[in-house]
Amino acid sequence: MARFTTKRAAIALFPFVAAILVVVSAATQQPAASQQPATQSSDGRLQLKGKPASVTVPQPGAIPVLSATVVKSYPHDPHAFTQGLEYFDGYLYESTGRQKQSTLRKVAIETGKVVQSVRLPDTTFGEGLTIFHGKIYQLTWLDKTGFIYDLRTFRKLGTFSYNTEGWGLTHDDASLILSDGTNRLQYIDPDSFQVTKTLGVFAGPEAVTNLNELEFIRGEIWANIWHSDRIARIDPKSGQVTAWIDLAAIAKRETHEQEDVLNGIAWDPGRQRLFVTGKDWSKIFEIVVK
Repeated sequence: MARFTTKRAAIALFPFVAAILVVVSAATQQPAASQQPATQSSDGRLQLKGKPASVTVPQPGAIPVLSATVVKSYPHDPHAFTQGLEYFDGYLYESTGRQKQSTLRKVAIETGKVVQSVRLPDTTFGEGLTIFHGKIYQLTWLDKTGFIYDLRTFRKLGTFSYNTEGWGLTHDDASLILSDGTNRLQYIDPDSFQVTKTLGVFAGPEAVTNLNELEFIRGEIWANIWHSDRIARIDPKSGQVTAWIDLAAIAKRETHEQEDVLNGIAWDPGRQRLFVTGKDWSKIFEIVVK
C-alpha cells in the first residue's frame, strides 16, 4: 500500500475517507427487513400473513404473451375445488381438493352434472389426475401417495408412491409427468413408478416455480402457475417456456375468494377443443388461444 509522505496529502484525503465511513456506518445500521409470520392459505399451502403466496412468474421479455377468446361456457360445480381436469371420450374427469371434500368425478360437459364419482378419505387432499392406458391416476397433496382407478368403473386398482408433494399430473404417452410446486417436473415410469427424468422449467434464465395443473397438448406441456392468471407452454426437451397464455380477462369473469384461482386445463384432441376453469368457479370455459 502506498504511503503518504506529507501531512498535506493526508489532510486532503480525509474528507473522502470520512464520507466512506459514513456510508458504511449507515448501511450497517439499517434495520433488518421485517419477517412476517407464516400462515396457511385456505387450501392449506403456506404463505406470508397478509400477502398472497409468492409466485415466480418471470417477466415475459422475448417470450410471447398470447391472449384467448371464450368460445363457449359450461356450468361447473361452484363447490368443486378443482385440482386436476382431463377430457376423455366426451366427458370431463375432475379431481377436487380439500380435506373431507376431495373427490374423483366424471362430469357431463354440457350440463355440469356429475355422472360418476368416488370420495377420497377425509384426511386426504386430492390433487392432479391423468388418464393413461385405461386407468385414472390421481395424486394427493401431502400423503406422497397416488390412487389408480379403473377408467370405466372407478374401482380402485392400487396405489403408487412419490417422494415429493403432489400438485399436477399429465402424461406424454410414455411417462407420467408430475409437478410438485417447484420448477421441476418429474417423469415417472407407469409400471415401476420410478423417476426416470427430472426437467427444470425456466423462462430464459429464471426458474418458473409453483407449477400446478398440467396438460400435454400437441407435444408441449401446458401448466397452470399457482396464483397466476397465466398458463405456461413448456418445451418438454429444454424445459423452456415458449409462450405465456394470459387468461386474466377470463379469470375476472368469476367472483371468487383469494384461493379460488385459475386451475384446470383439459384438451379434446378429436375436436381440438381447449377447456379451462378454476377452483370453485361456476363455469368451465372453452377457449381459443390467439
